[in-house]
Order: sequence, then C-alpha cells, then structure tokens
Amino acid sequence: MKVTTFYLEMRARDQLRAKPNHDPRLRVLEASVKQWEFNRFLYTFVGGPWQWCDKLYWDDSKWKEYLDSNQIITFVAYYDGAPAGYFELSQCDGEVEIAYFGLSPYFIGKGLGGSLLSCAIETAWNLNPRRVWVHTCTLDHPAALQNYLARGMTIYKTEEK
Repeated sequence: MKVTTFYLEMRARDQLRAKPNHDPRLRVLEASVKQWEFNRFLYTFVGGPWQWCDKLYWDDSKWKEYLDSNQIITFVAYYDGAPAGYFELSQCDGEVEIAYFGLSPYFIGKGLGGSLLSCAIETAWNLNPRRVWVHTCTLDHPAALQNYLARGMTIYKTEEK
C-alpha cells in the first residue's frame, strides 16, 4: 500500500485561522505531571484506528525516557470529563512540532477537531517558536489534512512510500 506523508508548517502566529470552541463541555488541560503510562494510553487510544505504530512496541523504559526528555508537553481534551483526544508538542531548536494530535474514536465527527487543532497551534505559538509544524499521512483520518490546511498551515514537503 502506498502511503503519502504531508509535512505542513506555519511560520507566523497570524496565519492561524482558528476555529473557536463554543462548547463549555470541552476543556483542554496540560498533563503537567508526566506519566509515561498515560501517554502510552493516549497514543493507543487515539492512534489505534489509524495504525500509529512508531511507538507501539516501545518498552516501559523507552516511554519513560521519551517523557523525561523535557521536550514533550502533553495536553488532553476532556468532554464532560471523558478523555476526548490529545496532542503532544515537541520543542526542539526553536521550533515546535505537533508530534501527535487526534480525537478518540467516540468523538470523531462531533465537530471538535477544528477547535482542538486551533488550541494545539495556539499553544505551540505560546512557546515562541520560529515555526510550528506537523506531519500527517494518508493512513490518518480522511479529514486530517483538510483540518490542518483550514487552520492556515501550508504543505512544504510530500513523501510517498
């Protein structure tokens, strides 16, 4: 199966076309207490349907090392108290990557993706990077690429494998 990966970026905060959250039942909170078990849960909970596999076989020590790096910041979206999705921001060399982003299967299609992505991008810009970037691929949700584009991100590289 051929997979296309799209690399997108935003080089200025004012490029963001935010979709505001008008639903008071949706709250996004930083998981400021780093618990690798929780990140592993979020990774499989959100990424499972999309065949996220780059960290699937990590052992406990690898997960702990990943979170102990101090480059990863995790934010969790809760809807009426239930985990609805998450994003991880990775800071490196003056840039912020939206390393992981997604909704749990139950919340897909309920109109939350645009506002959660807006929150992720705004949060990334609050770290004062020179650019914010992300990658998505044709294995991800069919609306993922369009959501990134709708928020103002632009494609700067495409790869096919």
